Amino acid sequence: MSSLRDQLSQLVYSTDQGKIEAEPQPEQIPASDGFIKMRRETKGRKGKGVTCLSDFGVEASELKDLCKQMKKLCGVGGSVKDYVIEIQGDQRDKLQTWLEQQGYKVKRIGG
Repeated sequence: MSSLRDQLSQLVYSTDQGKIEAEPQPEQIPASDGFIKMRRETKGRKGKGVTCLSDFGVEASELKDLCKQMKKLCGVGGSVKDYVIEIQGDQRDKLQTWLEQQGYKVKRIGG
């Protein structure tokens, strides 16, 4: 059990260096099992469907590039949220074909 003195012992401000910033944590990339999970979701979107792709196992910058290519291929909008690519509409067939051509293995999750 830590005492109040231990909790308050972290240096917050110093006249020597100014405000002390916490060291940035390295990016935590979710692990992948080699398969990209593809599913269609409507929950929380007022009935509008989106195609969600996850488990790429790459950095956020690479995911944004992939998302941009997928949006261009499908002619729709999309985004990257928490290492999950969301593409508007039901684009599963088109994206699965394209991803397999790019060398990825795809698993469909759900209906």
